[in-house]
Amino acid sequence: MLFSTYSSPPNFQLLVVLLPLLFYTCTAASQCKNSPVIFNFGDSNSDTGGLVAGLGFPVNYPNGRLFFRRSTGRLSDGRLVIDFLCQSLNAGLLTPYLDSLAGSKFSNGANFAIVGSSTLPKYVPFALNIQIMQFLHFKTRALEVANAGSGNLISDEGFKNAVYMIDMGQNDISDSFAINLSYAQVIKRIPSVVQEIENAVKTLYDQGGRKFWIHNTGPLGCLPQKLTLVQNKDLDSHGCISSYNNAARLFNEELRRRCQRMRSQLASATIVYQDIYSIKYDLIANSTKYGFSKPLMACCGSGGPPYNFDIRVTCGQPGHQVCADGSSYLSWDGIHYTEAANAIIASKLLSSAYSSPHTTLDFFCHN
Repeated sequence: MLFSTYSSPPNFQLLVVLLPLLFYTCTAASQCKNSPVIFNFGDSNSDTGGLVAGLGFPVNYPNGRLFFRRSTGRLSDGRLVIDFLCQSLNAGLLTPYLDSLAGSKFSNGANFAIVGSSTLPKYVPFALNIQIMQFLHFKTRALEVANAGSGNLISDEGFKNAVYMIDMGQNDISDSFAINLSYAQVIKRIPSVVQEIENAVKTLYDQGGRKFWIHNTGPLGCLPQKLTLVQNKDLDSHGCISSYNNAARLFNEELRRRCQRMRSQLASATIVYQDIYSIKYDLIANSTKYGFSKPLMACCGSGGPPYNFDIRVTCGQPGHQVCADGSSYLSWDGIHYTEAANAIIASKLLSSAYSSPHTTLDFFCHN
């Protein structure tokens, strides 16, 4: 049902799916020999409040209504995938690098992800290369403080043993279609997009980083936003835009090949490629199996069925409508996923079934 701000507990099917995540949380946390340190670079899929802190852009309630009971700058009703990954290691949730009022000492890492970011530099001031530059500044200042013997910031050893996550690329493909590039032109840009990710990995490697966790991009053509805005849609059997998803898959294949190549080029580096696309598309194709009754409809938005998305009245803006039970929805606001969906995605990532090579997240906890 729409139009209520109350969200009931997850359904039975969801609880069954989440049991492996709960088990892994206890197991991974108990096996971690070192305090986990995580640095994340990305876009809105992993932004834990950077947009609000950096630009003052409002992210209004009901964002955050579940776990946090208030808006934290995350574009979801609750936790993001990265939050579940941090919790699986018994690590604190990542604080945005730009949030000077958070009170964090950044002892467990920092999050450089910002809503709207892309790998290729554009009008948004936090493209991947800028996030890397911010990290370099952060590292320099952290080591200065650590060497001075004050504070509890990350040591040089902490930076070496940290895991470096990159979750970016969706906006590059989306923006390419949005400026009316042809499908062939969109595909032609993919190598340059992936090159930026490779450049980022190599920069971090030169800084001593050796452990990388890289997400590919999800099925862009299944987002309610795209399904609403795109005219002359070429839909597949599950109601998603084929051309958008094909572009995402080609991007993912190029990224997979680059990760494979970098493993042979960068001595002693562990580069884990994560197939987010397959996980998310499986949730859509087999939505009833996971307890999702409306895989292509936003929980929070406006306009009603079939997609409940209107670019003029998005989630959190005056006039929006929000579902009562987000656990039956995959999409929270037409672009981003619900906490229920994020929990399943994280559980599947932690299983290592979608990792190449098959590696569990706690690999970086050990020297």
